[in-house]
Amino acid sequence: MERTRRIFWNWFLIAIFILPLSGCSLSGRTNSYEEARAIAEEAYIFAYPMLENYRMMQVHAITSGSFNKFIHAENLLGPEDVDVLRPHNDTLSSTAWLDLRAEPMVLTVPPVSDRYFSFQFVDMYTSNFAYVGTRSVGSSGGVFLIAGPEWNGKKPGGVDSVFQSEGNFVFCIGRTALDGPEDLERVRALQRRYSLQPLSGYLGTPAPETPPSETFPLYMKIAADSVHFISYLNFLMGQTKTHPSEESMFDRFGLVGIGPSFHFNANDFNRRIRDAVDDGVVSALEQIGESLTLLHEERNGWTLFRRVFGNRERMQGLYLVRAGAAKEMLYGADPEEVSYLTANLDADGDPLDASRHSYALVFGKDELPPVDAFWSITMYALPGQNLVPNPLNRYALGSRSSSLVFRGDGALTIHIRKDSPGGGAEGNWLPAPDGLFSLTLRMYLPKEGAVPPHYVPPALRKVR
Repeated sequence: MERTRRIFWNWFLIAIFILPLSGCSLSGRTNSYEEARAIAEEAYIFAYPMLENYRMMQVHAITSGSFNKFIHAENLLGPEDVDVLRPHNDTLSSTAWLDLRAEPMVLTVPPVSDRYFSFQFVDMYTSNFAYVGTRSVGSSGGVFLIAGPEWNGKKPGGVDSVFQSEGNFVFCIGRTALDGPEDLERVRALQRRYSLQPLSGYLGTPAPETPPSETFPLYMKIAADSVHFISYLNFLMGQTKTHPSEESMFDRFGLVGIGPSFHFNANDFNRRIRDAVDDGVVSALEQIGESLTLLHEERNGWTLFRRVFGNRERMQGLYLVRAGAAKEMLYGADPEEVSYLTANLDADGDPLDASRHSYALVFGKDELPPVDAFWSITMYALPGQNLVPNPLNRYALGSRSSSLVFRGDGALTIHIRKDSPGGGAEGNWLPAPDGLFSLTLRMYLPKEGAVPPHYVPPALRKVR
C-alpha cells in the first residue's frame, strides 16, 4: 500500500511540474498560520465543485480524448447495472464534454414534438448557464452556439441563440424521454439527429489554429484533498473568466499562492504554512459534509431538495451550498426542469422495509404530481440503491404507465410491497425488495408554483 501511495505521488508531482502555467509571481504571501488556514478553508469550499467537475472530465473526456462528441445511452437499465447510482429509465442521456478553446461548438436539434427533451449546459463552476429543450425552446428544435469566455464574434446566420460560458470547458447533459422498451428505437433515431460541430464546420470556413497542446494535471484525490488542491484550482482558473464579483476574493486567495494559471509549489511555503493550508482543507471538507443538511427538508417522509442548483445568478455567493450540492448530486438540474423527491420514511416516521410491511401510496385527484411533462416513481433497494428484480421487470410507475388504474373519483393508489397484490391491483403494483428500500419521485417540468417545497406527495402508509 505504501509503495502504491508513493507511485501515485510521483505521477502527481510529474504532472504538476510540467503544467504550462504562466509562472506569475505573487505580490505578497502570508506568514500567519491563522490567516493561511482561514484562506485555504474558504478557497477549498469555493474550489470543491470545480475539482469534482474536473475529476469527471478527466474520466470521461481527457483520458479518452472524446471532447466535442456525443455519447448516447442506448439501452434500458436494470438491476444488473450496479455501478449506476439510482438508475432510471425515464430518459436516455446524450452527454458531451465541450472544449471551446479554439472555437465555439454548434448544437443542432431537430423538431421534437412527441416527447420531453432537454440539453443542460454546465460550466466549470458547475453553474447551469443554459438550457435547450421543451421548457426553453418548445418543440421546434433549432441551432444553438456555445462559446467560451474569450469569443467575441457575432451570431452567425441560421443560429437561433448564443450561450456564452465563463470557462473553456462545458459539460452538456441531454435527456430524451423514453416511453418503455417499445420506444427505444424511436429515441435512438432521434439521438442520431442531435448534431455537434465546430463553428468553422457549420460555416464551411477554415478551422482556426489549434491551441497549444494542453497538459492536464492528473487528478488524484489524495492530492485534491491537500495543499496541492491549489495546483488544480490555479489550472482551472486559467481556463475561466474571473467574475467581477470575485476579483477581491482572489486577491485574498493570492496570499496562499492561488491565482489563474499561477505556478504553485508547496515547497515555497514553510512547514507551518503548509500545515495551515492542509488544516484548512480538512476543516472545509468537514463543513461540506455538514452542509448536506442545508440542502434538504423533510416532509411527509419525503426528502425535498431546496433550490440548490441553477445559474450564477441563483448560486452567486452560496459557495458552501454549491459545494454541498456537488457532493450530493453533481450536475443536478434546475428544479423548474426536473424536481427530485426521495421517500425514506413512512407516515409513522419508520424506515421503509418491505420485509416487515406492505405500503400504499394514495394520491387524491388533486394530489397527483402537477407537471407539464410527466412524472415517475422509481423503486430502489437499500443500501445499494439499485433497481429491484421482479417478475414483471417493472422498476417504476408514473403518469406514462399504461397499467395504472384510477378510481372513479380520479384518485390513484400505488401498492408498494414485495409480493403481488394480485387481481386487478397488479397494474398498480410497484415491486419492492425483501428489505429496506427508498423511492424517488421525478417531476419533469413541474407546473409553476409546484416546485418543491410547494408540492409534497402524500406519505406512504402501512397496510399490514
